[in-house]
Amino acid sequence: MSLSTSPETSGLPADALVRLADSEEDAPGATIFTSDLSVNEFLLIKEAGFRPRGLVFGSSIFHIGYQRRGLRSSKELGSLTQAMYTARELAMARMEEEAKILGADGVVAVRLTVKFYDWGRHSAEFIAIGTAISASDKKKWRTPDGAPFTSDLSGQDFWTLIQTGYAPLGLVLGTCVYRVGYRGPASTAKTFMRNAELPHFTQALYEARELAMTRMQEEARQLGGEGIVGVQLIENSHFWGSHVIEFLAIGTAVRPLDGAPPMPQPEMIMLLDG
Repeated sequence: MSLSTSPETSGLPADALVRLADSEEDAPGATIFTSDLSVNEFLLIKEAGFRPRGLVFGSSIFHIGYQRRGLRSSKELGSLTQAMYTARELAMARMEEEAKILGADGVVAVRLTVKFYDWGRHSAEFIAIGTAISASDKKKWRTPDGAPFTSDLSGQDFWTLIQTGYAPLGLVLGTCVYRVGYRGPASTAKTFMRNAELPHFTQALYEARELAMTRMQEEARQLGGEGIVGVQLIENSHFWGSHVIEFLAIGTAVRPLDGAPPMPQPEMIMLLDG
């Protein structure tokens, strides 16, 4: 299986291009879609005025380099942060390219995973997977630059978002790989067998989370989003050991819909079962 080198296909495998071509709307006999949506999600996506086009994903196997670390210093490991960013961006770009080939307006229920293999301890596969969907109306659902929107919202949350007059713009993330230094003997002795805050660790974890959150918010700002919904904060040491942690902040940037109807008001229901 060879990788396409065309800049328009972001390194998609040739077999993927064949599969996607067979699933395009104007392809002969193209009537079957694939998705990882549950039945409830599928029905609510349809209720929101969209239909699934196909399962789309992107993958990148990335070698994560090494960065020297001080024993007691707490700091961001910039080269590792950049590696995690770049690998995820490659996977997401390929997933979005598959959605473009299908003519989709967006991708919902996106999941980002990292998988390590025995044959490469410092290598990892970064995967982005979701369901491409198309709108039945003529509204502009794509991003300002014409790309399909991406969102990690479930089918149920996507439906609710549309009902409240908002639309997803894109999946935004911020990451920070941070080295938490060891405490010295004097600092350790002061808190031995005592209940006390550990400011050294508190400050390090605080700073790392703030860096990840700030970067996620900056991505949303660049997209022109009004806010971010469904934010998750994920921490993982991967293969680096307990004192090196990746902090990942991820969510969906949203924008108000033009001409959206007023939000429906809940109705009072009185039970008559005594």
